[in-house]
Amino acid sequence: CELYTPNYDNHPEIKRVMQQFHDRTTQRFQEYDEKSQEKRQIYKDKCDKEIQKIILKDKLEKELTEKFAILQTDIHSDAIPTCICEKSLADKVEKNCLRCGGILGSAMPQLGLIGGSALYVAAVKSSVELGIKMGIQRAITNLKELWGLTRLIDAKVIEKFVTPTNYCNKTSIIEFLNNIYSNSCKAGANSSKLFCHNVSRTGVEALAKRGAGIAVDANSIGAHYESEKFAEMTSVSAIFSDPVVISAIVVVTIAVILLIIYLIL
Repeated sequence: CELYTPNYDNHPEIKRVMQQFHDRTTQRFQEYDEKSQEKRQIYKDKCDKEIQKIILKDKLEKELTEKFAILQTDIHSDAIPTCICEKSLADKVEKNCLRCGGILGSAMPQLGLIGGSALYVAAVKSSVELGIKMGIQRAITNLKELWGLTRLIDAKVIEKFVTPTNYCNKTSIIEFLNNIYSNSCKAGANSSKLFCHNVSRTGVEALAKRGAGIAVDANSIGAHYESEKFAEMTSVSAIFSDPVVISAIVVVTIAVILLIIYLIL
């Protein structure tokens, strides 16, 4: 009946595979057991240290309690020894330097803050003024060069129109150009002028587009010069080349030296 029953026990290949499996399993169990022992030892050492700390703490508390219990606490004020120490020159110098350092530590940052704030305000003011000035110049130049506009109206009209409040205002510039076209070009008047001819040919939409472009360009130029001026005035070289800043540094240095001499003497 067992003629077809496979006999794996005596098969050499099967025996080799089983032996490999047994060896690997045994090795894995050994590695696991070694790691477990290491971890258990680490935790055991840690617990032992904590236990020693607790024991030492309890022992110190007990000893201190016993010593305080037998300590005599009826101490009178006349039993406390007193001494009169004469300060040396080094002690005086150290104390006065510490006092001087405290004064300087509170005063110098405030001085720097005041100087920095004033310099920042001046830089902002100067850069904004330059940006507006350059923006106005660019707007006036672009309006004068727009389709020969100065051949139709006087250049002083353009210069009078452009102000710090409208040099980059699209609506204001477009209305200015539309008014010129309505008053000088409609009904066939001045049709030979280049400005009137171009507006009639391209339409008021193109005129509005050119006016908006003039405002954008003036704003861009003003912002460019403004940022350059601000960066120039807030640079390190500009700050320390300012006569006001140099004078302030000299005055503060002299005051500090005099204060140190006064406190030492």
